[in-house]
Amino acid sequence: MSASCSLIHAIASTIPRRATPSSSSIRSKTPANFNCRFSSRRLRRLTSFFSSSFSSFSSSSTIADPMGKEVTSVEDPSMDAVQRRLMFDDECILVDEHDNIVGHDSKYNCHLMEKIEKENLLHRAFSCFLFNSKYELLLQQRSATKVTFPLVWTNACCSHPLYRESELIEENFLGVRNAAQRKLLDELGIPPEDLPVEEFIPVGRILYKAPSDGKWGEHELDYLLFVVRDVKLNPNPNEVAGVMYVNRAQLNELLRKAKAGEDGIKLSPWFRLVVDNFLMKWWDHVEKGTLHEVSDMKAIHKML
Repeated sequence: MSASCSLIHAIASTIPRRATPSSSSIRSKTPANFNCRFSSRRLRRLTSFFSSSFSSFSSSSTIADPMGKEVTSVEDPSMDAVQRRLMFDDECILVDEHDNIVGHDSKYNCHLMEKIEKENLLHRAFSCFLFNSKYELLLQQRSATKVTFPLVWTNACCSHPLYRESELIEENFLGVRNAAQRKLLDELGIPPEDLPVEEFIPVGRILYKAPSDGKWGEHELDYLLFVVRDVKLNPNPNEVAGVMYVNRAQLNELLRKAKAGEDGIKLSPWFRLVVDNFLMKWWDHVEKGTLHEVSDMKAIHKML
């Protein structure tokens, strides 16, 4: 008998059988040449057993991590499967208001407003502003499946460095640059060789808090990265609903529509903060090739 058949028999033997009038007079034997066939009735019972077991496990499960902590994963049927996986698999970098690393936590916990308000969870993030050779700014519309701020328009790419060696490197802000390169591939399909990390220019940091709805929100120390590069886009539909390049006049029109509530246009809060406080001045330096003159990575602009 094969090992797989033995395993199936072992499991099947643990499932209670319904008594039948003749069950006491039947002596079950397994022939030596048994070829792992079951009656349809036993197969249905076996299938039902596994279905109910795995169903109860998947609805809510408590698992122990290697450090001995218990982590409860609560299924949310309204959440996209890919986004749900990222919520629990991705570990964000927790920082204090001076950008010192103080720990790490799941993307899920870092975006729960209850956690943000009660525990003051603050995580490191980045926002990438990508210009083409005509100095037009790339905007993306976040997909409908995004947990926070779905279908809003924002800058080219906004995400988080993760708690992993390559994205924790502080020297020359290499960790954040590596994270931006990774997410531009993931969201917009831009290969790393088309956007080398040395092309990203860190120009500043902002600290802000913004609720998305009653449950989710952001509390980020956000690195602002600028890059000028012509790239080919291949957006990931699970992350991005739309893309467009805009010049200054077109951006101003988009801002007007968002303020007036026209065409359902909404902008992300972090993008609006950058636009209102820095972008137009920095755009001048993008066109002149003098961004390094306005880069200030010592200050953290608090916009709470």
